[in-house]
Amino acid sequence: MQFTSEQHLDDGVLERAFTLGEIPGILWTPAAASAPVPLILLGHPPLGLRTMYPRLVDRARHCAAEGFAAATIELPGSGDRPRRPAAEQARAELRRVMEAGEPVSDELVDALVLPLVDTAVPEWQAALDALLSLPEIGGPVGYSGGVISIGVRLAVVEPRVSAAVLFAGSFVPRAIVEEARQVSIPLHVLLQWDDEGNDRQAALDLFDAFGSEEKTLHANMGGHTGVPPFAGDAADQFFTRHLK
Repeated sequence: MQFTSEQHLDDGVLERAFTLGEIPGILWTPAAASAPVPLILLGHPPLGLRTMYPRLVDRARHCAAEGFAAATIELPGSGDRPRRPAAEQARAELRRVMEAGEPVSDELVDALVLPLVDTAVPEWQAALDALLSLPEIGGPVGYSGGVISIGVRLAVVEPRVSAAVLFAGSFVPRAIVEEARQVSIPLHVLLQWDDEGNDRQAALDLFDAFGSEEKTLHANMGGHTGVPPFAGDAADQFFTRHLK
């Protein structure tokens, strides 16, 4: 891991950009941390860190206010990373199918999501290796948001992730639903009830599949971008309860 820039935000949070090989990322740490702090990995949609930065930094500030470090990395094929032609083709087909009002096939969902999960999860694990080697970060680790299939896979294969907040609202392959039965960590799942791009029943089926003894579904009325502030507060409280 190589840090490439740093700045103190107006609330004193230290923001440092880094690269991990060819993968860009950002780390935020609280202003007044006197001991190694827990870490929350901030997932995001594959829209690029520049596009997602305002939402990410807002989430990171909330984490820092609770005494957590927060970090994110650029997803494969996003931002300045090399494009993935197969993924671009799958996204174009998804747009065509949705605009035509046609059903989205399992094969299309697999082509769109599974290669991303297969590549992104090992990259998150490599980032976690590097982040936990820093003296200011001591764990435990939580995962928050982003592509829910990435969160599911990470919860299954990465024992250092102790709790997760997952955002329902993206297509989930059947193979990932089966993997969800292996998840055992505490989960807090956010669902927008009227999400125009999300199959509500599919989200409920995924929640039902999770094997965790502690899992909470936090559902609110409204579309994809209408998550109320108090839903974020509940997620912060979830992490405080499980990571401290």
